[in-house]
Amino acid sequence: MKLRRLGKSDMEVSPVILGTWALGGWLWGGTERNNAEQAIRASIDSGINCIDTAPVYGFGLSEELVGKSIRHNRNRLLIATKCGLVWDDRKGSTAFFESMDLNGKPIKVKRCLRKESIIRECDESLKRLGIDVIDLYQCQWPDPATPIEETVEAFSVLKDKGKIRACGVSNFSVSQMEEWQKYMPLTSDQPKYSLLSRDIENDILPFCKKSNIGVICYSPMEMGLLAGKIGMDKVFPDNDTRKNRPWFQLNKRQEVLDALEQIKPIADKYNTSLGNIAIAWTFHQASITSAIVGARDGEQAKINATTADISLSDEDHYNIRIAFSSLKLDEPYDPATAKR
Repeated sequence: MKLRRLGKSDMEVSPVILGTWALGGWLWGGTERNNAEQAIRASIDSGINCIDTAPVYGFGLSEELVGKSIRHNRNRLLIATKCGLVWDDRKGSTAFFESMDLNGKPIKVKRCLRKESIIRECDESLKRLGIDVIDLYQCQWPDPATPIEETVEAFSVLKDKGKIRACGVSNFSVSQMEEWQKYMPLTSDQPKYSLLSRDIENDILPFCKKSNIGVICYSPMEMGLLAGKIGMDKVFPDNDTRKNRPWFQLNKRQEVLDALEQIKPIADKYNTSLGNIAIAWTFHQASITSAIVGARDGEQAKINATTADISLSDEDHYNIRIAFSSLKLDEPYDPATAKR
């Protein structure tokens, strides 16, 4: 698998990165540990060299599963994790949303990018992952209650202590990234991007290209919807976040299925799946370094890895975009107010 340079860093990442939100089980209807570990190992065996995780994914479980699965491969892997979403009562936190933990207990997830909180989170992540240094440490969401200068100060301390190699952000606006770069260079940005979510083409992508910031996008398959396997009869349980996501509502789901039907001949042309076409379209876009793709088991991980071999023609790129160009949500999705 041909690797790509991540921003201004000396790190090279695979075009497909393993995402581990679903492996933690939280908001995804639970998880099966054996399948999760198989997904991680199969990804590594297939040439994927970067794993993206976060403490809030399963409230530590995802990081623990990653740590257990990488013990014998650490030297050839890049581990990316995050900070900024907490679920305890630490000082300075800002309410984000309410949810349920893995046992069905009500829980409040909050944003907190205070210096002392970040340093504490980093130490906890290092312990769960069983590693000495985090290759890419990212702010998962901006925290309106904390000055960016204070957040950067925490990252600077962690970098000086050798606990992190590079700094990244996720879900930050251009102005927030500009503010960050007054104090410290950014290696990467992790925005949402897919055939159904293309807003970042207007501002985020041009800014990152100009600033030489790597872009590793999440949700390129829109939580599995673009795989074309979630039909109109699929009903999600209450502990699955997709139950309340706008694109999964029946009227919007039908629009997506209709668009996928239009690009099926393209998938057939490349002898691959609709999901793989959606992923390949994403990481072949200008300024995109890699796409973060989840997998629930080893077989799914192997299939995801094959997208790195797909080279879409300019005509197919265009036709795929056109098939989805008219699809829009009735109103923007706000994760802070959405039901989960």
